Amino acid sequence: MDCTLSRSSKHTARPAAAARLRPIGLLVLVAALAAPAVAADTATLSVDATKPGAKIDRNIFGQFAEHLGHGIYEGIWVGPDSAIPNTRGIRDDVVKALRALRVPNVRWPGGCFADEYHWRKGIGPERPVGLNPNWGGVTEPNSFGTHEFLDFIEQIASEAYVSVNVGSGTPQEAAEWLEYLTTDQPTALARERARNGHAGPWRIGYLGIGNESWDCGGNMTPDYYLSQLKIYSRFVRNFNPEQQQGAHRMLKIAVGPGGDGPRWTEWTDVIMKAWQKHTWSWDIDGLSLHNYTVVKWPPAYKSSGFGEKEYAEILASTLEMDGLIRTHSAIMDKYDPEKKVALFVDEWGAWYAPLAGSNPGFLVQQNSLRDAVLASLNLNIFARHAERVRGANIAQMINVLQAMILTDGAKMVLTPTYHVFRMYLPFQDATLVPVTLDPGRYTNGASSLPRLDAIAARDAAGKLWLAVTNLDPNQPVELAASLAGVKARSAAGETLTAPAVDSVNSFEAPETVAPKPVAAKLAGGTLSLTLAPKSVTVVSVAE
Repeated sequence: MDCTLSRSSKHTARPAAAARLRPIGLLVLVAALAAPAVAADTATLSVDATKPGAKIDRNIFGQFAEHLGHGIYEGIWVGPDSAIPNTRGIRDDVVKALRALRVPNVRWPGGCFADEYHWRKGIGPERPVGLNPNWGGVTEPNSFGTHEFLDFIEQIASEAYVSVNVGSGTPQEAAEWLEYLTTDQPTALARERARNGHAGPWRIGYLGIGNESWDCGGNMTPDYYLSQLKIYSRFVRNFNPEQQQGAHRMLKIAVGPGGDGPRWTEWTDVIMKAWQKHTWSWDIDGLSLHNYTVVKWPPAYKSSGFGEKEYAEILASTLEMDGLIRTHSAIMDKYDPEKKVALFVDEWGAWYAPLAGSNPGFLVQQNSLRDAVLASLNLNIFARHAERVRGANIAQMINVLQAMILTDGAKMVLTPTYHVFRMYLPFQDATLVPVTLDPGRYTNGASSLPRLDAIAARDAAGKLWLAVTNLDPNQPVELAASLAGVKARSAAGETLTAPAVDSVNSFEAPETVAPKPVAAKLAGGTLSLTLAPKSVTVVSVAE
């Protein structure tokens, strides 16, 4: 994560917690509900289930938890002595909510924090208090370290995506961390791990070799990073025999680009050209890509209390993700036509101006219906590029940027983005099915966007799933979807919408933006349903 905004005051974000989750104004809600009905437009869509595509890797639904603001401390970790119900210091309510999402992997400890993180400070009974200069200039107690993170991973039934310190660390430090984590041999580090409470090795699914090494991770050139990548790839091993080959092998993810200009295309070209001729002693399995929906830098768009103009501009910006993936995929294809190296979009999401009253370095923002629509658009893009995009991590999991969950003391609320991830569960490891759609256009001022966006897939049981997003905040759409290769008997689904584009869930009104059943009709191989304005709809078709 780019830490440009880290130079900030040290006051806490706590006073803003209640303010950031105020319920929607009664007058706004009444006005929206009393608005006259708008005649629905019409659209047609065709699904061809006879032509299955690539698998939608469940890892595109990954999460990101950095030591930043209240993401870890208060969001995940409250300590075993907290009055908030917890298991070994980890919040029970958060674990329950995340287990329901079947989170495939969690990237930790950063982010910019990763390249200043020294793992030994986070193990054992004595934890030195340090600084977190990237994010708010606050102290880092190191209470949440290796054992606590991997306990959290086990509690939510996920996999660990560990980013090692390339910027201020050493290959030896990283190698010893992996030995501590993964060896089952009676080494000094394994015995130390056992003394600290975990006798056996852990499973580490993914290893990130640095973070944004072109910026907060060391301001490296592509060639200099490549020299470090080869060293870390060689010596930072997984020592668990079960993870050295086969389906459970630990995958190594290299730092990739952060945009689509010449600086970024050069970075991808340098890494992939070297990989094409790599020797036995080093290898990578993935290349990261970071891209936030920002529009203006520093982030200036409001996360609540905005209007339709800002809604349209933000969504137009997030749709640029498709072109960004195409640009870097084309470079990767030149050196890797078999697509052995995955593209991991391991930082993505909306980045808005920090809420008033919060520490700017804590990246506190609201999460609205607009963010639910934004999340669906990005997930659809990743799915359509499933042959190359096999991992993604939204930024971030709790209380930071485009979060799944917001907390304030013992209170917790699920965000609109959480609900999209829950609605998209059937697409995890499903097989993409081609969709043909004339989306129409939604225009607001200088912003012109497709009115509709859609993907379809078959799950492992053979059931067909269709996800359709109506970007237009004003106009409902009557959709007629023809289903080739499907003997449809019944259909059921749910839709996510709300009275306004900036509707949010608060602690006082947690269901303002929540999925509701949607009526779907089948007749003669055609699925018909009404798409509400500014909505995300997911429908299953049973045969």
